Amino acid sequence: MKFRNSLLAKYFIIVFIALLIWPIVFPAIALVAYIRETLYMNEQLKTNIYASAKELEQMWHEEAKALGGAGAEQIDRRLGELKEAYPRASMFWVDGGGTTRLQLPRQDNLPGTWNYADSIQFMKISYGGDPFTVVAFLGGQPGQGFMALQVPRSIMAENVLNRMDDRISAAVVLSLFAVFLFASWLFFYRIRKRLVYLQEAMTESDHTGIPRPIAIHKKDEIGELELAFNRMVDQLIASRGREREEEHLRKQLIANLSHDLRTPLTTIRGHAYTLHKETLTEKGKLSLGIMEAKVDDMAQLIDNLLSYTLLSAGKYPLKTAGTDVLRLVRTSAASWFPVLEREGFEIDVDLPEQALLWQVDPQWFTRILDNLLQNAVRHAKTGKYIGIRTEPRHGTTALLIEDRGPGLEAASAESGAGIGLTIVSLMVNEMKVGWETVSSPQGTTVYLYMKNLNEI
Repeated sequence: MKFRNSLLAKYFIIVFIALLIWPIVFPAIALVAYIRETLYMNEQLKTNIYASAKELEQMWHEEAKALGGAGAEQIDRRLGELKEAYPRASMFWVDGGGTTRLQLPRQDNLPGTWNYADSIQFMKISYGGDPFTVVAFLGGQPGQGFMALQVPRSIMAENVLNRMDDRISAAVVLSLFAVFLFASWLFFYRIRKRLVYLQEAMTESDHTGIPRPIAIHKKDEIGELELAFNRMVDQLIASRGREREEEHLRKQLIANLSHDLRTPLTTIRGHAYTLHKETLTEKGKLSLGIMEAKVDDMAQLIDNLLSYTLLSAGKYPLKTAGTDVLRLVRTSAASWFPVLEREGFEIDVDLPEQALLWQVDPQWFTRILDNLLQNAVRHAKTGKYIGIRTEPRHGTTALLIEDRGPGLEAASAESGAGIGLTIVSLMVNEMKVGWETVSSPQGTTVYLYMKNLNEI
């Protein structure tokens, strides 16, 4: 990513323009104000002789200088002429002795005789005040006296124009400041908008659970982040594809192994049946019994592997219907009775006579019972006890299967201890049947119950 495309460079340009524009703006405002003042004053002077303070001051000083050495009558006559030329102005003059002479018009607040204090007070009040005042020495020398001109500022145009220029300058400065703030806000707003869009893209996903790639419009820092996000999405998609392929191969391998192992097991069973017809010693009969038991365990494990493969692939047919699960429990317990009796288990079946109807698949539920009982036979031999009964749980009637073995933690350390319970978990979840397992070193209890609608 080049520096000129980065967000840092763009914001640096905004700040640089903001810093550069002020040294240009203020001279430009001053130049515009000067041009406006010149044009405005030229226009005003054509119709308003009081418009320019500078013109009035220059005129008054020239008139005072021209009256140097003139007598009182000549000065009075010239002031009268100036009064006719500037009728809205006030004029008076004071001779060299400090006596107030002609006043046009008469002003009661002027002293008859001037001293230094009166002169200083007058100048203090008049300077920068209203009316606009010009004082000039006659002949340009203090000894001949002075004459004063006063014009109300309301009839002059200069102050009005200055106020207008001040307002325009303030408006320009505020406008430029507002433009800079707006540019900064817009810059960060667009950044935030793109980040929010990226955040939404990270949280939204399709049916695969993977976010969708996003379009990259700019090659800046956020664009690099979007590019990295798209790379991550591509990696997730590729990983998910490999995972599906590996899952398919694993299931295919389990299915093939399950099928291929049945042939040697069938052969072993056939030879075991043949050996039963032969005369064997007690030790041989014991070995043959152990071999048959292990063959049965292996066959059950193969069935579980195949069932697990079909269940996880969604290819195990499920047909739920209203079923009396207690009848299935009695049937399954009866089929397991010889095995349990041969292993020395105490069997305690305490089920009510009335039916217990659940919406389940009879074949699936029978498989669940077989796996639970087989798990007890394998891993709870030390307890020599199997109990089957019903009891209230979660506001409904639950089926309870318990043993007095060492518990699931001890059983999980043995080979193949978890596949049967995994199949039970998959089947009960598919049929919306609740199940809970309570295990301790004193035994394991499994609860099966039909879920309420609000639990599903």
